[in-house]
Amino acid sequence: MRRGLRSFGWICRIVIPVSLLVTILEWTGWLSHLYLLIAPLTNLIGLPSQAALPIITGMLINVYAAIAVMTALPFSIGQMTLMAIFILTCHNLIAEGIIQHKSGLNGFKATLIRFAAATVTVLIASWFHRDTSLSIAVPTAAYVASPLSTVLRNWAVNQLFFLLRILGIVMAVMIIMEFSERREWTKSLTRVSRPLMRILGLSEQGATLWATSAAFGLMYGGAVIIDQARKTILDKEALERLHISMGINHSLIEDPFLFMTLGLPPFWLWVPRLIMAVVAVQMYRVVHSVKRKLLH
Repeated sequence: MRRGLRSFGWICRIVIPVSLLVTILEWTGWLSHLYLLIAPLTNLIGLPSQAALPIITGMLINVYAAIAVMTALPFSIGQMTLMAIFILTCHNLIAEGIIQHKSGLNGFKATLIRFAAATVTVLIASWFHRDTSLSIAVPTAAYVASPLSTVLRNWAVNQLFFLLRILGIVMAVMIIMEFSERREWTKSLTRVSRPLMRILGLSEQGATLWATSAAFGLMYGGAVIIDQARKTILDKEALERLHISMGINHSLIEDPFLFMTLGLPPFWLWVPRLIMAVVAVQMYRVVHSVKRKLLH
């Protein structure tokens, strides 16, 4: 429990300032203007320029906020499918980048890899969807900003419930993992997951970390990931491969099901990310091998 509380404190130091900064940016209107930076990207990956707003919202905030923006605009199923693939791969980059930085992979590198993976995956997926680049009619509705005091009060309430949810998950998982280690169940997990880890191009010792990110994501599972990364016996290369896989392909339960409520095909919510995670890890292994040979 002490380890859980200590790790939860790390998460609070990351989540609270990042969330507050993004909330203020959203209130000032700056966040809605940032979509201009992403608009050229949306044209490249077969989406209309209006898709930039949900994408930038997901990149800076989270999946929930991105879905809220998507449902407010008349996107087609094909357009929402491509956006979902991008957002599932590349969301909440600031906070999750810091978490990955603290637990084994440079935050800038982690963010760049996720962004590149999302772009390539959607670019390929767009070949299987027609007319996704067609522009949509954006409804003209007057927008009245709430007073800053109201925005900050709502943020504080939402943040409190969010952090309590994280605390509950962290404490439960920490206790289960400690109990499993004492009972040596983690060794059994390592043996059982060996074929899956081999397919993913990962070390079997990283099975517990991978399972944590797959079940809870980098945000909810972040405290556990940081704690376990400090104790892991993985070398630097193996830990970075693990982070590349987790960054591209995490939160395999909650997030895809959120998009399924919009009527999106399940295949595109799970399979492309899994394939891209395997490809990215293998590319990393090749690059690292070539680099090692050149240095020696």
